[in-house]
Amino acid sequence: MTQQLIIAMAQLNQRVGDLPGNAEAMLEWRAKTIEAEPATDLVVYPEQQLIGYPAEDLVLKPAFQRAAASELDKLAQATSDGGPAMLVGSIFVEDGKLYNGVAILDGGKAAAVRYKHELPNYGTFDEKRIFASGSLPEPVEFRGAKIGLPICEDGWLPKVSGHLKERGAELLISVNGSPYEIDKDEHRLTEVFAERVKETGLPLLFLNRVGGQDELVFDGCSFVLNGDGRAAQRLPDWSEELCITRWKHAKAGWHCDAGALSTWQEHPEDIYSAMIIGLRDYVDTNRFPGVVLGLSGGIDSALCAAIAADALGPERVWCVMLPSRFTSQESLDDAAECAAMIGCKLDTIPIMPAVEGFDAMLSGSFADREVDITEENIQSRIRGVTLMALSNKFGHMLLTTGNKSEMSVGYATIYGDMAGGYNPLKDAYKMTVFAVSKWRNKHRPRIGLGPDGPVIPENIITKPPSAELRPDQKDSDSLPPYEELDDILLGLVEQELGVDAVTRRGHDRATVERIERLLYIAEYKRRQAPPGVKLGSKNFGRDRRYPISNAFRSG
Repeated sequence: MTQQLIIAMAQLNQRVGDLPGNAEAMLEWRAKTIEAEPATDLVVYPEQQLIGYPAEDLVLKPAFQRAAASELDKLAQATSDGGPAMLVGSIFVEDGKLYNGVAILDGGKAAAVRYKHELPNYGTFDEKRIFASGSLPEPVEFRGAKIGLPICEDGWLPKVSGHLKERGAELLISVNGSPYEIDKDEHRLTEVFAERVKETGLPLLFLNRVGGQDELVFDGCSFVLNGDGRAAQRLPDWSEELCITRWKHAKAGWHCDAGALSTWQEHPEDIYSAMIIGLRDYVDTNRFPGVVLGLSGGIDSALCAAIAADALGPERVWCVMLPSRFTSQESLDDAAECAAMIGCKLDTIPIMPAVEGFDAMLSGSFADREVDITEENIQSRIRGVTLMALSNKFGHMLLTTGNKSEMSVGYATIYGDMAGGYNPLKDAYKMTVFAVSKWRNKHRPRIGLGPDGPVIPENIITKPPSAELRPDQKDSDSLPPYEELDDILLGLVEQELGVDAVTRRGHDRATVERIERLLYIAEYKRRQAPPGVKLGSKNFGRDRRYPISNAFRSG
């Protein structure tokens, strides 16, 4: 039996559907490990690295299944050079069933294949409608060592790891596609996989991917735990990383040599990084030259501009001020200062000619009606049409800038300020927006491409929020203070509490009932909202799927 193993952890990004590109990247990273001394035995890649994760219903296409099998075969052939073996995640078809699995490619062939047993079916996951469940996996013999291969959810529950231990596994390698959520990095390490180590007494290598895929972002945060529960390696968050781990076998079993223990970001830096990665990969994967957004002089659009600059570089960010007769000089000055601080382009396109045109066009139909929210929404929709025109003409993707507090209660104009291709703030409550803005003014993110120093004028952060669609308008005219609103929404949305339970937290019952009603009736708007990065446990979209037509009200 071998007494030493060299295992390379390739914490990588991936592109869903780009099978040749993903395969090429894996071979490039494998080539880097060949230079290691002593030579690497095995290179480990994240879950479904070959096809991209999650590929959703794309995996159901027979042509896609055939392409995945073909690329996996090419990767297997590459190992005939005598270099390191590869542990590659992909999809597999057997007896007419589709599986999520991994293959150890070694010596020019697939030396072993294992299928995922535990299929997650909650929150962002719906694998049970796509994949068949594999049988409880047996350990794999590799270089004389017995390795257990729990795939993502297999490691989050005790059953598979316990079975592998009973069947003689000596160490566990768990490949994952575990999306970012607030506080999830430490939860994985200290509460989930540390428990698997405690239950089995086996050392465990946890590998996760990085990067963005539509509404999901993956933070990496891979690690190695020895059998005593102590961390031997902690890879950085948010960046691709190759980590060579050295394993030795003794009487007590396999043990990983101590290495670097990276410090993972804390709040609110991690939230800001998630926004950066989500936007960057969405824009670049879909080949947009940059982004365009309306810069109003308010905090939401200012933060979106800062995120975009950190994601793409200021030169790829185009801000547009769209003043009406209700736009204050303060907002004009704040927007100009913000664009200058960020270093991005700013244009000004007044909307009054269009507003006057709509007033004239609708004057006959509206003759017997008072001015109301309709005229406010027309202004917002004119802005949306203008920004979409710029997007169409020049190719930049339009960013929307509404936060989760507003989207929860429908404080947004459909086909107006909701128009666009992506929303970095979709899962960020208003108080989170304030916290992240204050943090960014004091810190430049490690993965950011924007300037050092403050990027949002202090006046934007401190002045009362306003949509400026009528004289002297304030958000507080229509909504409770955001501190109160956000706490009510945390109860109703994130914690699925009823009105009684939220009221007991110290809120006025009538206010809670009103917010619950607004939450439910705004569902149709949210269904038509653009995607945006998931931050918490209940984002609107993949996590929270409520009916549009809904008569229920909680007690």
